[in-house]
Amino acid sequence: MKTTKYELEERLIEFGSRAVDVAESLPQTPAGKHFGNQLVRSSTAPALNYGEAQAAESRPDFVHKMKLALK
Repeated sequence: MKTTKYELEERLIEFGSRAVDVAESLPQTPAGKHFGNQLVRSSTAPALNYGEAQAAESRPDFVHKMKLALK
């Protein structure tokens, strides 16, 4: 399997996109809206955090930002 430098970023973006689709399919009840909002926030954050890590100023900064993405 060939991997590319940006494979993880692409996979994180795809994951976030699919989670948004799931959230949009939830019922428009108070619970559905609550869980949908939480799903969107938690599934899109890793891609943004990973992108931020790519601009790290040092290796320790990169590691720190990747740990945030892992959370």
